[in-house]
Amino acid sequence: MDYDSSQDILLVGEGDFSFSLSLARTFGTAENMVATSLDSRLSLVLNYAKASQNLKELEDLGCTIVNQVDAKAMAQHPLLEHRKFDRIIYNFPHAGFRGRESDDYQIELHKDLVRGFLQNAKVLLRFFGEIHITHKTKHPYTLWDIEDLASCEGLRLDGEVKFNKALYPGYNNKRGSGPLCDRSFLIGECSTFKFSN
Repeated sequence: MDYDSSQDILLVGEGDFSFSLSLARTFGTAENMVATSLDSRLSLVLNYAKASQNLKELEDLGCTIVNQVDAKAMAQHPLLEHRKFDRIIYNFPHAGFRGRESDDYQIELHKDLVRGFLQNAKVLLRFFGEIHITHKTKHPYTLWDIEDLASCEGLRLDGEVKFNKALYPGYNNKRGSGPLCDRSFLIGECSTFKFSN
């Protein structure tokens, strides 16, 4: 695991907050963590069966939960704009379903999301910190050109490691959009890309 409780960690685009909770349980605390979602608290509770339970346990462990955070504008959020983080994590970014994953329009929506996230994340990143994006590495997901998007933002690729879900007990990746948002999806071949300033 690339994370520990000595790091200030920002988690972006959490679904049911099970990834945040997996880290918090491993650390025995979440006082070093800020976990965010695009959804409102009410929407989370209505759409994800375990969200309420996960959020309560995270808050009991000291996590700061911030809802309705747009990854493309998070550096201007009043609870984040004056903070710096050692690790900024975005697992399986997705712009929602507007077509098939291989459609050019859909791919451009995803690229716009990742570009906006990177523009904001680099502002919130502490010196020697890292931005981590976990992403599928097969077609059509390779067409997102995550490494090129990061390079255009002045970020350097420090490494790529295969993502091992087993390292995060209790983590349930979620679709996050549409009527089946609480369902997991097959992650298949994927990696965590690590970028720095």
